[in-house]
Amino acid sequence: MENLLVFQSDFGIADGAVSAMYGVAYSVNRNLTICDITHEIPQYNIWEASYRLIQTVKYWPRGSVFVSVVDPGVGSTRRSVAVKTSQGQYIITPDNGTLTHIKRMSKIIEAREIDEKSNRLPNSGESHTFHGRDIYAYVGARLASGIIEFQDIGKEVDPSSIIELNVTEATKENDIITGTIDIMDVRFGSLWTNISRELFNELGIGYGDRVEIAILNDTREVYRNIIKYGKSFADVHIGEPLIYVNSLDHMAVAINQGSFSKAYNIHTGSNWIITIRKAPKIIYE
Repeated sequence: MENLLVFQSDFGIADGAVSAMYGVAYSVNRNLTICDITHEIPQYNIWEASYRLIQTVKYWPRGSVFVSVVDPGVGSTRRSVAVKTSQGQYIITPDNGTLTHIKRMSKIIEAREIDEKSNRLPNSGESHTFHGRDIYAYVGARLASGIIEFQDIGKEVDPSSIIELNVTEATKENDIITGTIDIMDVRFGSLWTNISRELFNELGIGYGDRVEIAILNDTREVYRNIIKYGKSFADVHIGEPLIYVNSLDHMAVAINQGSFSKAYNIHTGSNWIITIRKAPKIIYE
């Protein structure tokens, strides 16, 4: 039985790179069902590739095969790996940090280093710059088709050896939580933080309460305001900000029917710091 094959890359669709990967997969088995996460990962942005996998993979059926190609080290000594998640999906990718969030949040139960001699598109041996086509799409299609089993991909490696990017943990000190803005809800400009709902709940804040947030770029404060904690965007008026729980069960900041990122020129990364606390009561004398 064929499993689903799902692609992700930083290739974009302006040229033929994605189509070439599709072609390789269909040449292996033209009955495959091929889908995409996205091909609009910013060039070389391994962090975002990792985040889009954790945003997506666990919602697909067991046996689904993911091919993620954001590979600034293509042709170098970096490993090519295939891993199996605790929920039974497979991911084929360079071992360059792309699996950071899957390893930390979904768990990898088995990993193999791809044998690039036996698992490579025929007649592609002299090409060293398009492993997405020549190795990953080819292996992914063969695995999804049942032509090879997971153990046929290559030697087993310790899942703990899979490379992770540096991750900053959110912390709580007294009545203030400090975290980072990890990623953007790209189309709508919401800010997704690394602050879990569980940690946020330690502040004793309920829906409808007011929250004071501050956002800093390194040490420069770019935003401070008191905003509402809402279940959804409908809990505030159009154009008003709110803090809410996003689809990954982490805290996010948005403007109802607007882009928070564009409004305040806020971006993502470990140098973008957010602090949260329950808004202080204002006493008028």
